[in-house]
Amino acid sequence: MPLAHELKRLARHSAIYGIGGIVSRVLAVILLPLYTHYLPPNAYGRVEIVTAATAVLSILLQLGISNAFFRFYFDAKEPAEKLTVVRTSFWFTMAMSTLGLVVGVVFANPVGHALQLGHDPQLVRAGAVGLWAQTNYQQLTALFRVEERSVAFAIASVVNVLITVVAMVVAVVVFHWGAVGLVVGNFIGTLAVYFALLAYRREQLGLQFDRTLFRHMQRFGLPLVPAALALWAINFVDRLFVAHYNGRGEVGVYSAAIKVASVITFVMFAFRTAWPAFAYSIEDDREARRTYAFVLTYLLAFASWVALALGALAPWLVSLLTAHAYQRAEKGVPILAFAFAIYAGYTVLAIGSGRARRTQLNWVVTGVGAAANIGLNFWLIPRYGMVGAAISAAAAYVVLFVTMTLYAQSVYRVPYQWRRVATTLAAGIGLTVAARAGHLSLAPSLVLVLAYPLALLVLGFFQPAELARLRRLPARVVG
Repeated sequence: MPLAHELKRLARHSAIYGIGGIVSRVLAVILLPLYTHYLPPNAYGRVEIVTAATAVLSILLQLGISNAFFRFYFDAKEPAEKLTVVRTSFWFTMAMSTLGLVVGVVFANPVGHALQLGHDPQLVRAGAVGLWAQTNYQQLTALFRVEERSVAFAIASVVNVLITVVAMVVAVVVFHWGAVGLVVGNFIGTLAVYFALLAYRREQLGLQFDRTLFRHMQRFGLPLVPAALALWAINFVDRLFVAHYNGRGEVGVYSAAIKVASVITFVMFAFRTAWPAFAYSIEDDREARRTYAFVLTYLLAFASWVALALGALAPWLVSLLTAHAYQRAEKGVPILAFAFAIYAGYTVLAIGSGRARRTQLNWVVTGVGAAANIGLNFWLIPRYGMVGAAISAAAAYVVLFVTMTLYAQSVYRVPYQWRRVATTLAAGIGLTVAARAGHLSLAPSLVLVLAYPLALLVLGFFQPAELARLRRLPARVVG
């Protein structure tokens, strides 16, 4: 198929996948005033710490199988072979997540003290149930992704979100369960949809576990575990530093900044959901390289525009969406928004090592980024609090982007359009700085956001002649 058709296919699936993400993010933002009203910064900070802990445990328990699942599913040519990949991945994930649930319930007290949650074992137990639910749910919905059934995935996601929102409101507002209620409500929808999907997929999930296949999948996936842990460190460890140096109240303010900036992550969610299956499904390497290059360019252009909107309008967004105690979060939003945009680019670059089956050194790349993040956390957070955490995260993502570029290009070279990539980021960051450093009011700030496409045009980003040539490219032959 022509490149234009491939990009449209990715955009279509990303848009449909993104429906659940959009609903989730919009509702999360809409409900933020509710949460910040019923939960003081200290309690909200505890929820964020539990969320961070469950994220790292999920990585450890899966041992890279979730990443290997996509690669081996598309390597399998016969339906029976694909079914074996599905069943082996499913039962391994079920066993390991159940182990995590048991450990979390039994050792709730010491785990709570280790995470500086105080004497609240119920919060840890709720987190353990959420860990089990989310880990298994993600593995089961991955089937929709490899089947490219984006509509079914979106339906499951929206139902999950709607049930979850109702459960959280009831737990926090009606029953006044505080932080525990927010965590409990968060996994109710996931559990409900997961059990429905179990019934729907019952014929595919027979009792089969291929040890030989599992060893091959581990050989591919295990090197990605330390890489994923390093990514977790970049994404979440700053909350632990902020809690240590500035208290859980500052974690709550920082978490509010992340929530507002993470509007951009609905783009990430939609794209990352569609991307692995799409990227591995392109059989011809020449076409894959060309497609990857254009995906990076246009993804960063769109992500930078969203980041500009969030950064330039941060004071009004934070004021609208949070209580007065969280207003300082506006200082972190612009930095975090562009950090998330750069991370979006990293996900494109990282597919190169996976396609080449050269994932052994991914942990080095992410380890360098994590080391930069931790080092900057020690330096900046004691002085600048949550703003220092935001700066550390942004710097770490830049390091991650650069180091993954060097490694991925060495194992699977792609002709990325670096001038256009730099143009998109420079235009977005420049306009954001102009809005916030100039302390512009709402109307001029909004004008700068709308001026982003014009800035790209002036800087020579758009290349009509190149797009015309792409339309004339010959179609690929599908094997």
